[in-house]
Amino acid sequence: MNTFLAEELNPQISSRFDPPLSICHTGEPLDLENLHTFKTLIVLFAEMVSSQNENSLLSSEGDSQRTQYPYVTGTSVIGIKYKDGILMAADMGGSYGSTIRYKSVERLKQVGKHSLIGASGEISDFQEILKYLDELILHDNMWDDGNSLGPKEVHNYLTRVMYNRRNKFDPLWNSLILGGVKNGKKYLGSVSMIGVHFEDDHVATGFGNHLARPILREEWREDLTFEEGVKLLEKCMRNLLYRDRSAVNKLQIAKITEEGLTISQPYSLKTFWNFAAFQNPTVGAEGSW
Repeated sequence: MNTFLAEELNPQISSRFDPPLSICHTGEPLDLENLHTFKTLIVLFAEMVSSQNENSLLSSEGDSQRTQYPYVTGTSVIGIKYKDGILMAADMGGSYGSTIRYKSVERLKQVGKHSLIGASGEISDFQEILKYLDELILHDNMWDDGNSLGPKEVHNYLTRVMYNRRNKFDPLWNSLILGGVKNGKKYLGSVSMIGVHFEDDHVATGFGNHLARPILREEWREDLTFEEGVKLLEKCMRNLLYRDRSAVNKLQIAKITEEGLTISQPYSLKTFWNFAAFQNPTVGAEGSW
């Protein structure tokens, strides 16, 4: 006769019975009392497994380390080519949801000797990207072969990083602009959070795609001087300030040429808020108060 105790299945089941249960299997049909006991054990065992699975699911959700939703974000970045190099502009706002929580977030950074990066989207993910780029540049410098990564190579690297993370269902929640100058050649490109990338003479992220690019299409020229390029960027940023609730009137403009990179100190734009449309924007709007 083969006998096994309920506590050998699980102590939680056995603790519900006093005295402890045992089932005898002799190859003969079970009587009604033993059959009832066996069914009770099966039900209790199923309940235990279901409870453990539920706890496991809850634990896996609680332990997730992925950015499942962006929390502190930056808005538009705009980049253009001009006569001597690349110009890029971004404000310094960091929004916590719809609240502009931080107003001194730098979103324009140098990458190596020849490149400049600007980012909109989740700030912590941008910091992670900067760590990747620091490691990339350090590894490149360790070769000490007289060569250095240019903007095109860095842009290609970023497209692979963003697409790789997207395929893991763990994207970096950023849209990036990468520009630079190497060997007299100007380069300006963009890459989205899912790896979509392109090159152009002027690029923008966020609301800048909708509110700044039309201005750039009309007024950008290949032979823009530095002063004209800054003026054009300021016009775009002012337009965004008027219409994008996440924009703040504190911005930086970065310049990169063959001679090197310069990022301006933060400054504010002159604005005018007495336009008729600003005074009562819902006048004549159907359904407005």
